[in-house]
Amino acid sequence: MKVVILAGGRGTRISEESHLKPKPMIEIGDAPILWHIMKTYSSFGYHEFIICLGYKGYIIKEYFANYYRHMSEAITYDFSSGIDATVSVHRNSVEPWKVTLVDTGLNSMTGSRIKRIEPYVGNNPFMLTYGDGLADINIEQLVKNHKESGKLATITGVQPDGRFGRLELDGNSVTGFTEKVKGDGGWINGGFMVCQPQVFSYIEDFESTILEQEPLQNLAKDEQLNVYKHEGFWQPMDTLREKIILDELWHGHKAPWKVWTD
Repeated sequence: MKVVILAGGRGTRISEESHLKPKPMIEIGDAPILWHIMKTYSSFGYHEFIICLGYKGYIIKEYFANYYRHMSEAITYDFSSGIDATVSVHRNSVEPWKVTLVDTGLNSMTGSRIKRIEPYVGNNPFMLTYGDGLADINIEQLVKNHKESGKLATITGVQPDGRFGRLELDGNSVTGFTEKVKGDGGWINGGFMVCQPQVFSYIEDFESTILEQEPLQNLAKDEQLNVYKHEGFWQPMDTLREKIILDELWHGHKAPWKVWTD
């Protein structure tokens, strides 16, 4: 099953970094968040990726064109021949990946980007996620849940952490404090979706369709939308603050999404 990753948005809420690069290329530790997402899927045996490009997509193309060099410990350039340098890459990381990079339009919406990669998916089920969120999700269980549902699409439901703690009050007196808790009990779409190829028929155009609106809403109306509830770690990277949270977890060797071994 191929994994489709949406990587074409502008990331305006994290413009401190996205003015230089697409959001999926913002680094967590020493690698783009896109790499972390791909490592998650790869650790469960899914190695074939289709990446939907848009804003500054050439940067993602360059990254994969020179992947061995980006991931190597050392590179030797030998100019002694006087013609073309001989390049030797030392101790580079090798991934069993097949990566297809597709320009899906500079201003296309999420649904339209998915519509444009239909020829690369074919008449097969596929996985789909956003290029800016990490989780310690069990992909094997997600796929199993989708198959058992018998529905056309499965989204992963998550409960994001509340941003603030709460005051415990008795009238105008503060009696205590409650630490940050999981949201308000509601569930949101956390990405990490599984789709049957019939989902493409729910997307009408190649530019203005937003996945989270008509396509998913119509799937739900037709009783063809399943949810896999993930109660573990999930963290998007919409803002610089959230990027710093993920960075600190990675550098502190406490990254819950690191389900692979080095």
